[in-house]
Amino acid sequence: MKTIDSKMFCFQCQETAGCSGCKINGVCGKKASTANLQDLLIYVTKGISEVTTEMRKKGKIVDKKIDRMIRDSLFTTITNANFDDKVIINKIKNIIDEKELLISELEDKSSLSKYAIYNEKDDEKLKIKSENVGILDTEDENIRSLRELIIYGLKGMAAYLKHAGVLGFEKEEIDAFLQKTLRDTTDDKLTQEELINLVMETGKYGVEAMALLDNANTSTYGNPEITKVNIGVRNNPAILVSGHDLKDIEQLLKQTEGTGVDVYTHSEMLPANYYPAFKKYDHFVGNYGNAWWKQKEEFESFNGPILLTTNCLVPPSESYKERVYTTSAVGFEGCKHIEGGYGEVKDFTEIIEHAKRCNPPKEIENGEIVGGFAHNQVMQLADKVVDAVKSGAIKKFVVMAGCDGRQKGRSYYTEFAKALPKDTVILTAGCAKYRYNKLDLGDIGGIPRVLDAGQCNDSYSLAVIAMKLQEVFGLEDINDLPIVYNIAWYEQKAVIVLLALLYLGVKNIHLGPTLPAFLTEDTAKFLVDNFGIAGIGTVEEDIENLIK
Repeated sequence: MKTIDSKMFCFQCQETAGCSGCKINGVCGKKASTANLQDLLIYVTKGISEVTTEMRKKGKIVDKKIDRMIRDSLFTTITNANFDDKVIINKIKNIIDEKELLISELEDKSSLSKYAIYNEKDDEKLKIKSENVGILDTEDENIRSLRELIIYGLKGMAAYLKHAGVLGFEKEEIDAFLQKTLRDTTDDKLTQEELINLVMETGKYGVEAMALLDNANTSTYGNPEITKVNIGVRNNPAILVSGHDLKDIEQLLKQTEGTGVDVYTHSEMLPANYYPAFKKYDHFVGNYGNAWWKQKEEFESFNGPILLTTNCLVPPSESYKERVYTTSAVGFEGCKHIEGGYGEVKDFTEIIEHAKRCNPPKEIENGEIVGGFAHNQVMQLADKVVDAVKSGAIKKFVVMAGCDGRQKGRSYYTEFAKALPKDTVILTAGCAKYRYNKLDLGDIGGIPRVLDAGQCNDSYSLAVIAMKLQEVFGLEDINDLPIVYNIAWYEQKAVIVLLALLYLGVKNIHLGPTLPAFLTEDTAKFLVDNFGIAGIGTVEEDIENLIK
């Protein structure tokens, strides 16, 4: 077992039990068996990464399918992505099969570690093994903390690489780094200082991964535009799309054209509405609902089928479970899965026919919300923004990007947004925006006080905007800009965003609603001493400290 008093151990998300670790079942709804199998999937993925790294050292070529398999394995273990034990076992076996083929190409196998040589394929033996590997294998808590910080960053990076990859944008240098670094987390010779350096290098490649995805999205679908998004409904049967993968929604929109079935976005898919390529579809209606954690009520009232393209799946209620379809790295036992890999056209016929049999969505709100303020669009407004700053009309920008979640304490972000002085502008990306994007906060000289850049990966846009403003104002240090950071986090995509910001030199980030459980006192001290990382306090205290 993981420990004497636990069936599992996981502390990768913000809502982990007691802000220390889930030991019986995951707060996310993950069973102990699933958590353990995910630990084993990471274990064998470290093994194959060791082999690919060794191959590259010897000048051998690693097939793209292996890079893609490794990304997919990491993506599968992100919080709220895959709850299906059978799927995870199959992924473990596939990794082992491919690893054995790669090992056969190596002339010297004597130095391979236990991760690389593990080759069990019996289901029951795999389950037993899964109960005896994982986070707690690393006894030194500071080494463990740094290793997990790196691994969670790599998980977020892998997700972004997957989204870019399905659009045909891949960069072997990033995959090679990801695999080498995953291998390095098994090296007991690495010191805390060396691991800290690896944390920063992970941030560097996080920036590159997000830049790659930004290029993939904008090259394929155009630059996001300022867009008014409908949040009401029409009287047609419909499909609701949640998650992050733009390729999936593109294929679905093409296949639903002329069928009488509407398509709505949910949660992190909202920014699909900002892309020019999708605006030509008359049946692309708008956004339905809010952040991921409200899906039990909103999936219920939607009436039609729901397509989950990435993580953020809450274990579905029986009342609507048969309407939930998954694809890519997402999975839940009993939900229908739509297959389709890189370069393949997915067949959405079944979910479309299902939609035709359903009632139209029940309206839960109406009106419009405005978004589409990615870096290209904001740069078009640069003169207006700079003039507003120089005149004093805008005193400060507040970056409130990141994730939303279920904790009651997250109402802090709504109250913080309401309490901001009227000469401040919020820059946001990710589902954290649902805490305030429907408030009427007004504008400053025609510039909305909430500028939504898009999905969590579009936090890259916020960094680009900051660097451009730094250039315009002729500042040597990005931290001299009138920008402060009050970021919410939930899962591993937020971790790579944080590491990317640290690599870019951004300091004094406030992170909440709690600091990560995987940060030991020493690791947290390093982040505080070197980057000014801090938690959140009360709204009044933080307005005083950050804004005034």
